[in-house]
Amino acid sequence: MSTQSLYPAEMTPDELARATAAAMYENDACSRALGLEIVEVRAGYARLRMPVRDDFLNGHQICHGGLIFTLADSSFAFACNSRNLNTVASGCSIEFLRPVHGGDVLTAEAVEQTLNGRTGIYDIRVTNRAGDTVALFRGKSAQIKGNVIPHTSSGTGPE
Repeated sequence: MSTQSLYPAEMTPDELARATAAAMYENDACSRALGLEIVEVRAGYARLRMPVRDDFLNGHQICHGGLIFTLADSSFAFACNSRNLNTVASGCSIEFLRPVHGGDVLTAEAVEQTLNGRTGIYDIRVTNRAGDTVALFRGKSAQIKGNVIPHTSSGTGPE
C-alpha cells in the first residue's frame, strides 16, 4: 500500500508525522507521566526532551538507565510511526556512555537509517543539556496491521 493513500493530498508527509505524533502522545500515558516533550517530528524523525527529576535517580544518584532507555525508545516510536502505519520495535540496544545527574535535561533524536518494506532501522542519540552524548540507541522496527490515525471516509482525516 502506498503511503500516499493514507492521508489527504493536502497533508504533507511532515504534517502527517505531526498529526500521528499528537494522536500517539494523547494515548501514551507513560510518556506523559514521565514529562516527555515532543520537540520536533517529521517523516522518519523525532526529537523528544525529558527533564531528569529527582525520582529518576538510582542508588548511585544518577539517572536510572531504564529511564534513558524509555526516552530513546519513545523517540524511536514517534519516528517509526510517523507515516501513520502501526509500527512496533522488533529489537533494540543501547550503550550508556556517561552518567546523567538530577536536574539535567535529556534530548533524544531519532533518525531513520533505512526503511525497507515493513522493516526499518533507527539510530537515536541521547544528549544532555551541555550537548554531550550520554547514550546511543539503535532500534529495529516492524510494521504491523493498522494505522495510528484510523482511516476516514469523510475526507477530513487520513484516507
